[in-house]
Amino acid sequence: MGTRFLALEGIDGAGTTTQSRLLHDWLAARGQPVLTTREPSDGPIGTVLRHAMGGRVRLPEVAGGGFLTSETIALLFAADRLDHYESEIRPALAKGLWVISDRYLDSSLAYQGSMLSPDWVETINRFAPPPDLTLYLDVDVDVALGRISSTRTGTDLFEKRDVLVRVRENYLRLYEQPDRPVRVIAPLPSVKETFQAMVDIVSGMFDLS
Repeated sequence: MGTRFLALEGIDGAGTTTQSRLLHDWLAARGQPVLTTREPSDGPIGTVLRHAMGGRVRLPEVAGGGFLTSETIALLFAADRLDHYESEIRPALAKGLWVISDRYLDSSLAYQGSMLSPDWVETINRFAPPPDLTLYLDVDVDVALGRISSTRTGTDLFEKRDVLVRVRENYLRLYEQPDRPVRVIAPLPSVKETFQAMVDIVSGMFDLS
């Protein structure tokens, strides 16, 4: 396999950020050059998205003073993804680095696809190159919400039970499609066990010891 581009996916509270960091450290300890990144990215469009998802971006009063529409947010995610890939991911892969992205293309298909036409969401993301492997961290919605409430004082636009139920269903339906480079990691009782399951998959697929 020429490149080693991994994406970690899961509903909010699934632990993708923690597991991305652990996988980064595991690869680095084995002498593998690795870049860990995230979406929304830290670029200009991603920064706007983070504020929008926290409810801190509103339209001017002359335009009604409301929040950005679901369609606008979906388009921003697609634009951020292309910018993210061209500015960070592609250059790192060209240098021979592993790239781990905490969320990528499937997040749009699962999240925005729960509110908008899935075909339209797929169309606006059609130029985003797929990862070599997606690791989906499955978790019960109530467990995920418990983690969110215990670690944060606020929530974003998507961190509501009914939304996360639909998002999880979208992820699982997406991964029923044949020939997708994805491995689903079933709910496990600890961070350590989840990480070990992830390492076993990556080690086997990329021939690491």
